[in-house]
Amino acid sequence: MDNVTIIYPSYFRIFECRSGRWFIKNTDAFIGTNSIKNNDIASLFGISEQQVVIDLFRINGGKSGFYLANLKHKTYYYCGQSREDIKTQLRSLGIGCEDPMESQ
Repeated sequence: MDNVTIIYPSYFRIFECRSGRWFIKNTDAFIGTNSIKNNDIASLFGISEQQVVIDLFRINGGKSGFYLANLKHKTYYYCGQSREDIKTQLRSLGIGCEDPMESQ
């Protein structure tokens, strides 16, 4: 697995589909004051993980790889096969930027 740090807004979640099985990737909040558990999607956003997976599957039939879910706006994206693809998708949405230390 790539050792890639991805920083994104708390209303996004990263999902991975492998061999027809769906996994929500662990997230660690580094800033937050919400008393609700960080991954309790139903309490935070009013949508179940099952409904999110159904919507993600509709994108392209559950192709293996990483998916990005904007739970606040109920929009979903297929990213690709690597964590770098997630960063690329987030950048295309106007989130994040290239690390200036890596471009030297």
